[in-house]
Amino acid sequence: MARVPAAVLNVRSILNTLRRPPRALVRQYGRRRSNPSVELVHQPHPWARALGLVAVVLLGAWLGLLIVGNVRVPVGPMNTTMTLRPSLSGGTKINVSPLGALQLDSHQAPVRLDVNVDQLDPERSQALVDHPERLSGLQDEVATDVEHGTLDLALRSCVAVVSGATALGLAVYRRPRRALAAGGLALTLLAACGGTAYATWNPESVLEPKFSGLLSSAPSLVGNARSIVTEFDVYQKELARLVTNVTKLYDVTSTLPAYQPDPTTIRVLHVSDIHLNPASWKIIASLVEQYKVDVIVDSGDTMDHGTAAENGFLDPIPDLGAPYVWVRGNHDSLTTQRYIEGLKGVHVLDDGKAETIAGLRFAGMGDPQFTPDRSTNPGADESQEAAGDRLAAALREQRAAGTPVDLAIAHEPSAAREVDGEVPMILSGHLHHQEMEVMKKGTRLRVEGSTGGSGLRAVEGKYPDPIEASILYMDRDTRRLQAWDEIKLGGLGLTTAEVSRHLPEDKQP
Repeated sequence: MARVPAAVLNVRSILNTLRRPPRALVRQYGRRRSNPSVELVHQPHPWARALGLVAVVLLGAWLGLLIVGNVRVPVGPMNTTMTLRPSLSGGTKINVSPLGALQLDSHQAPVRLDVNVDQLDPERSQALVDHPERLSGLQDEVATDVEHGTLDLALRSCVAVVSGATALGLAVYRRPRRALAAGGLALTLLAACGGTAYATWNPESVLEPKFSGLLSSAPSLVGNARSIVTEFDVYQKELARLVTNVTKLYDVTSTLPAYQPDPTTIRVLHVSDIHLNPASWKIIASLVEQYKVDVIVDSGDTMDHGTAAENGFLDPIPDLGAPYVWVRGNHDSLTTQRYIEGLKGVHVLDDGKAETIAGLRFAGMGDPQFTPDRSTNPGADESQEAAGDRLAAALREQRAAGTPVDLAIAHEPSAAREVDGEVPMILSGHLHHQEMEVMKKGTRLRVEGSTGGSGLRAVEGKYPDPIEASILYMDRDTRRLQAWDEIKLGGLGLTTAEVSRHLPEDKQP
């Protein structure tokens, strides 16, 4: 007979002992059950049960808020969505997509109020424009809308929190009493959060907002929030007056006779003093396309120092989409002139040379001076007057030959004034601001601003120089000025645009 090792016998005895229930349990439960075997169930610790219930309540409440806990509220002319979100710091967050967000330390509670500005309602906005007197009651209307939205959000949040916690409790515990306990605890926690928020409510938080995204520049644009709040009546009155005036302006201008260029009108884009600003080429190309420009006139100072190293700056000219008429300025050298003469589509005018381009006869005179360092040479005025006299003589010769000039070009206005009476209109630049005048003998002098925003000198003054150009509308039959548009764009760092239509004195209604 085989012998069993002692170690195996010891293991068997231990297992038999574990299989036998303790005598105390046998005495306690053996009399009640016919089956002598006893089933043991592990009971969790009370703290673990409590933590588990809290976890179920928080998760269910969060899911309820996420799914159904938001309210769409019209606030003034805007459509908004209000939502409560769990948060450690509380407060209010206003999202203005795509500009950014505005955060307020409005309260201290474990819930945050999110307000999303979805869109501006076109009908309500148009109603404000059509009836600007409604602006006086807009503040009360907004306050009422926010109050109603907050009450609706509170009721919906209670339903969402209780429903979410109850549903998740039923799914986890499968006992209605536990599920109802989870719902009741969720409602208690929400009430506690609401009470804490009410107790810590800080209405002054609107005076110290935190901006993010593009809205971070808002304080510098509209002033600080304190001034807006303390002077709200002033802002409201000015806004109402502005809307009223704009509405009246539209009503009046819609009935005024105005010049409407027809397809046969010759459109001349006048630019000047680009001063090596590469952004000018994109602006010029855009104006050529938008206004269907027939010819571009550049009255000089395209460069800044006139060196050969700068010549590559001129290469985009052939791709601008229209013939390019050019005269030399005091920042353009003869090296610059020789280079630009070799570019396709460019017509360089100097010494009174005349050409017919896009149905108009042009003649021009290059600046007699070359002063890229902005120095003043002795006899500068006399040299400008002499250049103007030579241009005037060339204009007389053209008229005598039966080919009168329609538009003359000279960079300096002092030279341009010498041709008064010899040509209907002359274009110039140099001054970096726009001017228009009819001289004593009837010649119209047009001085263009800086289409380059004065280039490298844009920030020498208190404010950046604007980018300026003009569209001249010329009658194809008479080749005389019918109207002109002055175009002004914000200079370095500014994003403004202004276009104004002007009529000559004899064309005004």
